[in-house]
Amino acid sequence: MTTDAVSRSSAAHQDEEKIVRYTLTERVNHWIGALSYIYLLMTGLAFWSPYLYWLAAVVGGGPVARLWHPWFGLVFTASVCWTFAEWRRDMEINASDRAWAKAIPDYIQNEDDKLPPVGRFNYGQKLFFWGIFYGVILLLLSGVVLWFTETLPWSLRFLRYAAILVHASVALITIGLFLIHVYMSAVLEEGSFGSMISGYVTRAWAWTFHRTWYYQITGARPNPGSQPRSEPRSGQ
Repeated sequence: MTTDAVSRSSAAHQDEEKIVRYTLTERVNHWIGALSYIYLLMTGLAFWSPYLYWLAAVVGGGPVARLWHPWFGLVFTASVCWTFAEWRRDMEINASDRAWAKAIPDYIQNEDDKLPPVGRFNYGQKLFFWGIFYGVILLLLSGVVLWFTETLPWSLRFLRYAAILVHASVALITIGLFLIHVYMSAVLEEGSFGSMISGYVTRAWAWTFHRTWYYQITGARPNPGSQPRSEPRSGQ
């Protein structure tokens, strides 16, 4: 697997202890997507249940939330589409990912030394990406129906009912994926969250969690006698 985000030549000019994980453009896009999704999460839950309607008050009230919810949806869709255009090759699931998936019990037990090496993104990250990508497509299609629901003729009312079911169901799935993503990046793998702010990770982090990617961007060759010090995950 290859990546266009960071080349070997650029990695060679970085500090010996740090390498580029995400470019500035990738980080800006990530936070645009993250913040727009949080807005959609708050307003969407407010629409979904009267017990959560207080969330709408946080963002200016019901009418304001109703006005901006679809527009923020378009922003989030654009962010995900840009990510797809930039990362789709890195997100292809290959034999290494399937081997990593079989070793998930070792990952859960924090036995990272038993995990097969992976590229820039591991199997779980790829599943998250594709889940969000296809989820956005369904949310966009159903959201457009709900946005212009008053223009639908009565004979096509079944589209309205279907859109409500699809939009709510897929939204709940993406909420689950979002919570897992936050936990994995902010708690389980120390350094992941910070890399989306600074753009850098230590060589030890890259070697520990994404060894194939580490060798690709540094140009180094596997040498057990000169491995960077492995960085433990939270709780080790």
